[in-house]
Amino acid sequence: MSKKTSHKSKRVLRLAGMTATVAGRYASNKLRGAFLSEEKGKERTEKTYAKMADDLTETLGELKGAVMKLGQIASQTQDFLPKEFSQALQKLQKQAPPMAFSVIEEQIELELGSPISLLFKSFDPEPYAAASIGQVHRAVSKTGHELIVKVQYPGVDKSVDTDLAQLRLTLKLGGLLKIPKESVDKLFNEVRERLHEELDYEQEARNLREFRKFHADNAKILIPKVHSRLSTGRILTLEYLEGDHIDELNDKQYNQSLRNELGLTLFNMMAEQIFVLNKIHGDPHPGNFAFRPDGSVVVYDFGCIKVLRPEIVDAYADAIIGSIDEDYQLVDDALLRLGARVARQPSPGSAYYKVWRDIFFEPFSGIDEYCYESSSVHVEAAKQTSLFFKHMHHFSPPVDSMYIDRVISGQYWIMKSLGVKMDFSGLLETFLKERRNTLSLTRGSA
Repeated sequence: MSKKTSHKSKRVLRLAGMTATVAGRYASNKLRGAFLSEEKGKERTEKTYAKMADDLTETLGELKGAVMKLGQIASQTQDFLPKEFSQALQKLQKQAPPMAFSVIEEQIELELGSPISLLFKSFDPEPYAAASIGQVHRAVSKTGHELIVKVQYPGVDKSVDTDLAQLRLTLKLGGLLKIPKESVDKLFNEVRERLHEELDYEQEARNLREFRKFHADNAKILIPKVHSRLSTGRILTLEYLEGDHIDELNDKQYNQSLRNELGLTLFNMMAEQIFVLNKIHGDPHPGNFAFRPDGSVVVYDFGCIKVLRPEIVDAYADAIIGSIDEDYQLVDDALLRLGARVARQPSPGSAYYKVWRDIFFEPFSGIDEYCYESSSVHVEAAKQTSLFFKHMHHFSPPVDSMYIDRVISGQYWIMKSLGVKMDFSGLLETFLKERRNTLSLTRGSA
């Protein structure tokens, strides 16, 4: 048996063991719960879910790859998993443990066809960052330029489909997928497509060039250049653009004015990508952004790019407009077009939509200098979990707009960590108005 085959077999066995553990806990809880009161049964279920979530998180973190990436995505949404899992999976957002340098070195030399000593003037064996599908190292080119070298873990691209199939089985046997099979199929297919794209570093290089060109007129948005000669489908070498990590800003004394300027740049970038480019940087992890004292933002990792169909952007815009104007018929219609509302079910009603509108649109209610640091939007949303599950049959996972939700959610947390104090409502309305005007011109000329 070859080394790669042995590694793959061990991976499959590890995932199968996780599945058996989770399924066993679920079956035991269901059996014992039949003899408990409703209150005691609920308490036991919460404890069982917490143990299952820990089992899941530990295994996904160890295995990295597609299953860890899916865990990271799941941690940012509470649409289809119990809260205990979303909370536990947050651990996967932290930096992953690195792979041994000998493995990284072998992968580089296999891909680029020469020893590292001949390819680079120097190469730091200590990882600059480690993630779910690869890790990053600092290096210096033969011409003396500082570089970042992104190296994909061996075999990750070959295990995506089997990893996702096994994880889906785990969730199913653990009684955790409370949504229709059709919705589960769409959800996993969407994640699978994005992961295959993210594992193609040649595609990421093309993404980098496209987004650099799109944001070229904004000096506050910095995107690294690609070094094509030192890049392949599994190795991506970029210029090194230095910036401060979000956790370092307090120590580096970023004042409130500068934090607001950074927040404004982030908001503009997100809105332009959604409403103008119709393509989004779909991985809003804090580690994918760095900040500079001149107010500029460095953006890394363009592997996960979601192309948005114009009709989806239009429906999303209508959902926002309807929420702002409290036109809940427009909101309901927009959600139907997004595939987020089950067409065969009646509308859950204006009162239901108003609850969520008042929570999620608080930052856009015209409050001067809205303070993201003290924002409790996420807390108030979590309080409505029972309301969501009560009306869950009206909805399905919004697969077509899932990555928009992910980007907006990710930006909320970055704004919160930055401590931004700004009202973006006027800017949002400007983007929505421009989108409507563009749409009207397009339809008028058709």
